[in-house]
Amino acid sequence: MAGRACKSRSWLHRFGADRGGATAVEFAFVAGPFLALIFGILELGMVFMASTTLDNATETVARQIRTGQFQSSGSNNVTAFKAAVCGQMTWLRSECATKLYVNVKTFPKFAQVTLEPPRDETELKAEPFTTGGPEDIVVVRTYFEWSLITPLMNQGLVSIGAGKRLISSTATFRNEPYNFS
Repeated sequence: MAGRACKSRSWLHRFGADRGGATAVEFAFVAGPFLALIFGILELGMVFMASTTLDNATETVARQIRTGQFQSSGSNNVTAFKAAVCGQMTWLRSECATKLYVNVKTFPKFAQVTLEPPRDETELKAEPFTTGGPEDIVVVRTYFEWSLITPLMNQGLVSIGAGKRLISSTATFRNEPYNFS
């Protein structure tokens, strides 16, 4: 028995002292967190890029409401507005129709403008659409549902559950005193 214990101790000692393969083991320890960091950075970059795309599309189409061009186009409805915003979102156009939500409201005074985020998806879909007339105060809000890929980003960025982030853009303005009659 004593010989066997001695053999195991010497094997254990040799195993602990051996430096061959240490680099592979160290890489295995570092690779997981490193790859998670890289994918997290890429995911965050994609979220910011989608946010910038949504901001630009919202501002461009909101300008049509501000100048009265949208109201006088004959297609003054939520479907036409969504189509116009989706037309500006070049690289997200294929997903835009199903993942874009819009909210356009008018207010009597700037002090009465409230910008509370929707609490859930049913509230998000039930938002009003009123573009107003000349010199009305209008708030245009667009929301894009972004699906997260990186598991750890789901913990920090989820806003509507199931690994989805709600990216939003807002434009608040007074319509110009247009008159197209």
